[in-house]
Amino acid sequence: MRTIVCLAPDPWQGVPTRTQQLMSRMKGVEVLFFEPPESKGGKEHRKPGRKMRPGVTVYTLPPVSGVTARQGFRFRRSQRKVADYILEVLRKRGVREPLIWCATPMGVHLLDFLPYRGLVYDCGRYWTGYPPAWESDLAIQADVVFAASAGLADRLSPCSHNIAVVENGCNFPMFTREDIEAPEATLAAGRPLLGFAGTLWADLDYGPLLTCAAAHPDWWFMLLGRQEDSPGLRRLKAMDHVILADRHPLIEVPDYIHQWDVCLDLRRAGSASDVCSGRVFEYLAAGKPVVRHSFPGQLQDFPDALVYQSDGNHGFVAACEQAMREDGPWLRKRRRDAGERCAWERRSELVQKILEANVLL
Repeated sequence: MRTIVCLAPDPWQGVPTRTQQLMSRMKGVEVLFFEPPESKGGKEHRKPGRKMRPGVTVYTLPPVSGVTARQGFRFRRSQRKVADYILEVLRKRGVREPLIWCATPMGVHLLDFLPYRGLVYDCGRYWTGYPPAWESDLAIQADVVFAASAGLADRLSPCSHNIAVVENGCNFPMFTREDIEAPEATLAAGRPLLGFAGTLWADLDYGPLLTCAAAHPDWWFMLLGRQEDSPGLRRLKAMDHVILADRHPLIEVPDYIHQWDVCLDLRRAGSASDVCSGRVFEYLAAGKPVVRHSFPGQLQDFPDALVYQSDGNHGFVAACEQAMREDGPWLRKRRRDAGERCAWERRSELVQKILEANVLL
């Protein structure tokens, strides 16, 4: 059986990341999923690997000292420590030449120490916090590069001639299941009800939502997700027709989305990322009208009113009004069909076919 060594950008978590979604669906492959190094004093790396899914074992990399790449020798020594940990895991499991799936530019520093038969770089976001040379070096060495958006693919094109766009996806069966129950918070709200599902980051751009809530005091708004304090969120809390539902288990999120008349996608302030959030695909899977706040000049990603999109506050209000005027079930079916095409199962099948075509699996 082939083995994939996955160098993940985030820890394994209850709300699956892009890396988790893809790795969990690889068929006929054993995945060794390495989380980022834990904090100093942590002991998780001393424990055996955790079997999280069939074919997926999760390991936590050991802590490294707080050195930076500028410190040369000390930085390289810290990376060698991480590589030695991975090598020991491979030795114990009898793995000689795995396929390395690298989902973070940080992983480029481990490549000189690790044996591998092939290298994949999965670029799921814009890495503004790392030196550009790390990512370019990784893309140059990779046999295949996957990019979560056309913009990312274009950005990496000088470094690789073998790039495939694989966007984010959704857990389609979860958002189309039949046993949907209306949560009490949605029953207590008035109508129409517009909702947002996702982390309420401190730097989330609440401008479009505040403008919309002020323009339509007769509408109700619901925000579902973990909250970080910010002036915009405090202003929304003060409005009687805005409901903050806090974070709920992932399995309950579809119950909320199915009660909303319009689903909203907000972006973080200053972000010019064209990577489409997984929540948009979840909204589509539920068949709901979607209004998306885009960055200035962003192209429309979805045709024929599957998603309404605007880059300005007042344009966002107009898009919501247009979504509210929808009439007829045909758009609902087209959205669900689009959501099915964006299912993580489909994304993973595409990835596996590309890897097989490149003789990497």
